[in-house]
Amino acid sequence: MIVYLGIIAIQVACVVHLVKTGRSPLWLTALIFLPMVGAIAYFIVEILPGLQGNRHVRTVRARATAALDPERELRAAREALELTDTAANRVRLGDACAELGRWSEAEAAYREALVKAPDDARTEAKLARAIFEQGHAGEALALLDGLEPPAGQSERDRQGLLRARMLEHAGRNEEALALYADVVTRLPGEEARCRYAALLLAEGWENKARKVLEEVEARAKRLDRQQRAAESEMYRWAADTLAQLRAKVS
Repeated sequence: MIVYLGIIAIQVACVVHLVKTGRSPLWLTALIFLPMVGAIAYFIVEILPGLQGNRHVRTVRARATAALDPERELRAAREALELTDTAANRVRLGDACAELGRWSEAEAAYREALVKAPDDARTEAKLARAIFEQGHAGEALALLDGLEPPAGQSERDRQGLLRARMLEHAGRNEEALALYADVVTRLPGEEARCRYAALLLAEGWENKARKVLEEVEARAKRLDRQQRAAESEMYRWAADTLAQLRAKVS
């Protein structure tokens, strides 16, 4: 019975799509007299091609690919480097290593890229992060502070978030808080807000931290499941921490 109702639901959905989009009426015959086969054929021929350009579909596909074969991009980057040893391919290798958390390998790749293309500020910023992620905050901060500010606001904010993390790691919490407070007003996603809230809590500013986490909660409600999945751990931490803070005042 459940299977039968499922087939009917798929059939109805395809018919609705057919009517709304003005597809060939010949499909209607197939959907009525060959419900399951017709629906599968309709999805493959008429619906699937339109999904290829959907940003959320691409994101889900990329995550699925990464989960099933996490080293796919790393292999591709190495193959590209074997064919052509360029600075760009060295950076691509570094990025693939960074995505897998292999920071020492990423650092080596970025350094090799900078030998081929010195004074590339973007690569130097990536090198600074690779150094920082290995626990060398002082060296990373010195490198990052020596760079010219990026031209675009988005990239400046991403570097600002990285610098705030470095300052926090170095114990310069007051400077880190000020930087977090600035970048959270512009950066997409919730990493900056969650890191800001965590540092506020560490400094004893529970009321301020709760307000920041309430912003995270409110923003999360406006996202669909796929969008929240991109930062699921952050949202989970924010929800659990906010619940604990609310329990203290109830």
